[in-house]
Amino acid sequence: MSHTPRLILATRNVHKVTELRAILGAADLTADLTGADAYPEIPDVKETGVTFAENALLKAHALARATGLPAVADDSGLCVDVLGGAPGIFSARWAGRHGDDRANLDLLLAQLSDIDEAHRGAHFACAAALALPDGTERVVEGRLRGTLRHTPSGEGGFGYDPVLQPEGETRTCAELTPDEKNAISHRGRAFRALVPVLRDVLS
Repeated sequence: MSHTPRLILATRNVHKVTELRAILGAADLTADLTGADAYPEIPDVKETGVTFAENALLKAHALARATGLPAVADDSGLCVDVLGGAPGIFSARWAGRHGDDRANLDLLLAQLSDIDEAHRGAHFACAAALALPDGTERVVEGRLRGTLRHTPSGEGGFGYDPVLQPEGETRTCAELTPDEKNAISHRGRAFRALVPVLRDVLS
């Protein structure tokens, strides 16, 4: 009897689980994928790293150790050229309180209010990490390059999506359909880059 390999994604966000499941399916990779909400007794990991990769690895290793299963985790944020790559790992708490998307967006736009179009380049970055219970680890990264609008536009997405206009697009990330966004997103690119590694682990 064939055994379906198990894999856990270090998130309680059901949309991320769905996205990774779709990417695995498109690559013909079969896995019993679950999110961290299947293990409510495992506390969330403090993201004390100073890079996206470090934070992703912290989460992946903690979950792999706690469950005995291969674990995938990601960390992502917005990196603005004229701010030297900030907000970066502080993207979700740029205005001081974690997860206040509107406050973060308002503060960023205020900081860039006198920056002209030629210097409003930025990118979304994502590091996706795989950790095994034996300590083996791999990290891959994905980016979505674009320009920051002066005012938000669009109702979709979250975070800084309403102000980043991807290269080659006339719309912001928040104006794209979910499928359009997933096809080019930093997280989608990072997860897809992880597929060859997962293929080795899950085969």
